[in-house]
Amino acid sequence: MGKLDGKVAVITGGTSGIGEATVRLFVEEGARVVFCGRGVEAGTAIAESLGANARFRQADVMKEADIAATIAEAKDTFGRLDILFNNAGGSTPGSLENMTVDQFHYAMDLLLGSVLLGMKHAVPIMREQQWGRIINNSSVNGIRVSSGDWLYGAAKAAVTHITKTAAIRLAPEGITVNCISPGAVATPIFYGGSAQARGLDPEHEKAKMRKLTQNLGNATPVGRAGTVQDTAHAVLYLASDEAAYINAHDLVVDGGMTAKGTW
Repeated sequence: MGKLDGKVAVITGGTSGIGEATVRLFVEEGARVVFCGRGVEAGTAIAESLGANARFRQADVMKEADIAATIAEAKDTFGRLDILFNNAGGSTPGSLENMTVDQFHYAMDLLLGSVLLGMKHAVPIMREQQWGRIINNSSVNGIRVSSGDWLYGAAKAAVTHITKTAAIRLAPEGITVNCISPGAVATPIFYGGSAQARGLDPEHEKAKMRKLTQNLGNATPVGRAGTVQDTAHAVLYLASDEAAYINAHDLVVDGGMTAKGTW
């Protein structure tokens, strides 16, 4: 018996990294999942590998119509919506001195707007059911100042705050809202996205990932970099019945790095 038997979930940004790991774990735990992303080839392959309980939809989370259609597909196909994991994200270039208005709007639309729009379209369905779990993907960069993307940190801090605000307002309707703040997870977001996006050959990509994993492990109290599975299991907990009394909480998944205070 799985922890999510009978549940229906929507996961954004589900074609790679934390999103893909969560899609796979949710299906393994008995959920039926509609997940979205931009990569048609990757999304199709993941859905085919998981069978009838996983459906992929191409979507751009910076477009409200795409988010609305993804959530509607879950309700139309499986009859309900129990869990929303607002996971989609990416790096946000632009220094304080040289930032453009377009860069600002890109960061906020991608990292914060997508979360707000996801909740906007999921909540009416969950309200009818008087039951729902919303989990938003924030970041330790929203908790402390680092040398990373400053717009990214600002947007993630806003995600954490809006999570807690929504949690208080929605709790009387049976809907809990929490977020996770991953730390040193070895994914390509640390250096600007996937190899394909940056024109790197696969071997170069693997070498960068090995170096990244080593460096993150050396900086983390537990002695290793985080994995996407570490974060996916945290999301699973917040989505499960075991977390029924957890609300307005930011679950930090960073191996103690934030408490250590250095990167």
